[in-house]
Amino acid sequence: MAFWRLRSNRKPTGALLTSIRKKRRSDRGSKFLETGLGEKRLKIKRTKGGGTKLTLLSDNAINLRDLSGKIVKSKILTVTGNPANPNYVRRNIITKGALVKTELGQAKITSRPSQDGVLNGVLIKEVSK
Repeated sequence: MAFWRLRSNRKPTGALLTSIRKKRRSDRGSKFLETGLGEKRLKIKRTKGGGTKLTLLSDNAINLRDLSGKIVKSKILTVTGNPANPNYVRRNIITKGALVKTELGQAKITSRPSQDGVLNGVLIKEVSK
């Protein structure tokens, strides 16, 4: 099923608008592909102009900036919070702004995994050993 990014067929008053032009291929949108926990899987999409866009379907590692400013790769254990949708926490779906529990501590996702194809984050708390 195609998702169209077109203007509404109705005016604010409720009257019908006349169409300006026919649908174009460039007006098509795409479904939101949720990034889950699991082995790394990517999907490559062709964009307008022939470029490519990577969509991360699942991953279990994150590039973390720790408290000293160093970039470290860490394993994700679970999703602990997600301001986009509380149901994403139960389903372990990762979006930008989600809080995840890693081996090094709690981290906040700073990248857009469904747009960038990579998981980057900032360490919030360290685990006391």
